[in-house]
Order: sequence, then structure tokens, then C-alpha cells
Amino acid sequence: MEIKVTQNVTDTPYEVLVIGKFEGEKTSLDFVNKYVVEKDNFEGKLGETYVIHTLGQLPQEKILVVGCGKKDEFDGNKMREVSAKAVKKLQQIKAKKACFDFDINKDFGKSAAIGALIADYYYDKYKSEKKDRVDEITFAGFSKEQVNEGIIFGETMKFTRDLANEPAQNATPSKLAEIAKNLDGIETKIYDREECEKMGMGAFLAVGQGSIQPPKFIHMKYSCNNPKKRIALIGKGICFDSGGLDIKPPSSMLTMKDDMSGAACILGVMNALSKLQPQIEIHGIIAACENMPSGSSYKPGDILTAKNGKTIEVDNTDAEGRLTLADALCYACELKVDEVIDIATLTGACMVALGNTVSGIMGNNEELIQELIKTGEESGEKFWQLPMYKDYFNGLKSDIADMKNTGSRYGGASAAGVFLQEFVEGVKWAHIDVAGTAYLEKPQNEFIAGATGVGVRTLLNYVIK
Repeated sequence: MEIKVTQNVTDTPYEVLVIGKFEGEKTSLDFVNKYVVEKDNFEGKLGETYVIHTLGQLPQEKILVVGCGKKDEFDGNKMREVSAKAVKKLQQIKAKKACFDFDINKDFGKSAAIGALIADYYYDKYKSEKKDRVDEITFAGFSKEQVNEGIIFGETMKFTRDLANEPAQNATPSKLAEIAKNLDGIETKIYDREECEKMGMGAFLAVGQGSIQPPKFIHMKYSCNNPKKRIALIGKGICFDSGGLDIKPPSSMLTMKDDMSGAACILGVMNALSKLQPQIEIHGIIAACENMPSGSSYKPGDILTAKNGKTIEVDNTDAEGRLTLADALCYACELKVDEVIDIATLTGACMVALGNTVSGIMGNNEELIQELIKTGEESGEKFWQLPMYKDYFNGLKSDIADMKNTGSRYGGASAAGVFLQEFVEGVKWAHIDVAGTAYLEKPQNEFIAGATGVGVRTLLNYVIK
């Protein structure tokens, strides 16, 4: 879908004109006020839609009226929802070109563009019949700069969602490495198994040793002149998670291609940086591998040694993500960055606690955590802080190693956070658990079923602030 910007639509013959209607207020068109608001009592509740043919009385063939809710509650997040709802309705009526004229704050252009591109998304790469799409929309009255930034965000989400939706047969560790090497404006180094062995990444390598797909440790770097700070972004990169020898049941394994959603997010973010040009040095890190059962798989009871020398008793091979992140966190801390943020589909416990609308967040620096929560709210992504009391480590104690990789089934998300903290040293750190929000089993709000690209909006907004 192509997105344009104009400042005047008065006499332009668009196929469909999309306008907003606030509750308790009239619209900007007398035609709509007469036939839609007064005669049919269209209230304008958030997300409601009404399509009316103009019958030649206006330059446009049809008017799509979208409810915007209460005007004093309208914000960028509601603009995104309204824009997405409008595009979904345009798809339904098979419209190809439309103009959006909401006559509201011009700074909402970014949110409007993001919403439109979220709604335009379908993963139909492997379908013979493709979905009906809107070819072109034009936003009237919005700032062109804001709309263009929204397009970058929306296209980044598409990039991320496509990668997380891609079957594991194609989205292999080697494929992620290939993508990373070809990002514009990014310096990339790929470490193979032997190089990781030399660096002492025993936890990461153990997870990947059961697969025929070779592990790849990916380090991307975005540089700028006089950076305000230096941060590392880590994405969990389990390209497929069978559970290993502690194998998952078939129903749980079905969507495990999405276990690299954190990695997809970081690849998407790094891909957008050359366009956004933030004044921050940013390192993108992914420990990519598959967790598969075979004669060479790591086993329950094995003792692994992480990059920082700490030893880990394998209590469950299906608690593999934290093992790969352990070595990635060690590596990131050695870069002497100011902040480290990791994003991972880490624990089922987080899904149980927060469902599929809220991601968990925790870490060792309250200021960083709260700033990410605030940025998430502004971006339309919800985060809830989970506790990290030292008591959670009691369940991870081992008789024969420094720790186990899992323990009690209770408080599992926090226990995983406490485990990860053992591999963070001398840096501000936040951990985001997106196990419940990265992939939807059924449509939710403006999202269809499948990968959501969670984290993209928050992390991009965070780095460009």
C-alpha cells in the first residue's frame, strides 16, 4: 500500500473519503451530518464505521465515517486504532484508493500511518489466492514528516512480522545471519561455532548442539558521530524450539517458529536505524540456534559453563532461551555500553500472569524500566513490571553447580529474570518477556492472528527520543 500526504481534498475525486466522527459532535461534512448522524443516529463510538454512497452529490463515490470516541480522550493510540479500523473496512468494501481527512491534530500523522500499515498486513506469502488490499491512501492535513516516520515504523513492523511468521525451515540461524549482514548502514560480525567456543559460550552452544543447523552469534552495530549514549539490544533467537530432550507436546510445538520473535524485533529495529538516524550507538545482538532432540543434544543433568565462568546445571532442556541469553548478556556487558535491553519469548509463566495483551518487564535499574514502560504506553504497547526479589533464586540453587536453569513452576517469569541477572555486570539492564504478546492465536484489536512485531514501536521510539 502506498501512502501519500496532501493538504487539501475539497474537490479531489477520491474513490472513498474517510472522515472521523466524535461522540456528541457533528462531522465536517453537512452531507454526512444530514444522512448519517441525524437520520441514522450514528453516534461515533470508537471503531464504529458507516459507509454511505454520495450519489454524485460529492466528488467522492463513497464516504466512510469512522467513530473516534470522545474527543477529550482521543490520542495517538486511538488514532492508530481508528486508522486501522478504516483500512480494514476499505478492504471489506474492496476499495482501492481513499483519502483520510480527520480534521484533527496534525501530529497524529505518525500514528495514523502506523495503524494503516498494521491493518494492511497479511502473511499470504504461501497462499495461491492473495487478500484484497487497498492500493493507495492519502492523508490530508497531517505533517508529512510525521507520516513518513510512521511509514518507517509500519514497514519495520511488517519486516519483523514476516520474519517471525516465516516457517522454521526457512528462517534458520544462517538465514538470520544473512539478513543481518545485508542491513543498510549496519556493521555486522557473525561468529560461528568454533569462534563461540573460543569465547567460552558454553550455554549458548549447548542449546544448539542437537540441531543440524549450525548456530550463529550475530553482532550488529549502528554508529554515529558523538553518540549521546551506547546501548545494546538483545533478541532471543531460538529459530525453532522443540523443547529438546524434554520435548514439548505437539500442540505446544506448533507455533514455535515464533520463538525467535525477539531476534526478529532486533533485526527490524536495526534495519530502520539508517532511515531514522538516532544519535545513539546501538549494538544488536542475537544468539541464533535451534533447540532440537537428537543423539548430540544437551541433556538434563549436564553442567554448562557460561561466558562469565558461572556454571549451570540443566534442570530442563526446554528452559533454553535463558541459556542463550546468558552468553549474549555477558558479551553485551563486555562492550562497555551504558544500557542493555533484551527482548525474548521467554516464559509460559509470563503468559499465565499477563495474558496476550501485556508484556512483562524487569531489570536492575528502575529509571530505565519506567522509561521503557512510559515509552511503551505512548507507542501502544503495554508493559507490566514484575518483581525480582532475591528469594526467587532459591528455586534455582544447585547442589553441584552455581545454579540450575529452572526451578519451581511458581513465579517462573521472575525466576527467569533473576537467572539472567547473574550474567549482567556493570550496566543498566532491562529484560522484556514477550512470550504472550509476540504471537496471537486469533485476531486482537488491529492485529490479525500470527506475529505482532511487539517491541518494535517501543524500542524505535526509545532510541530516537
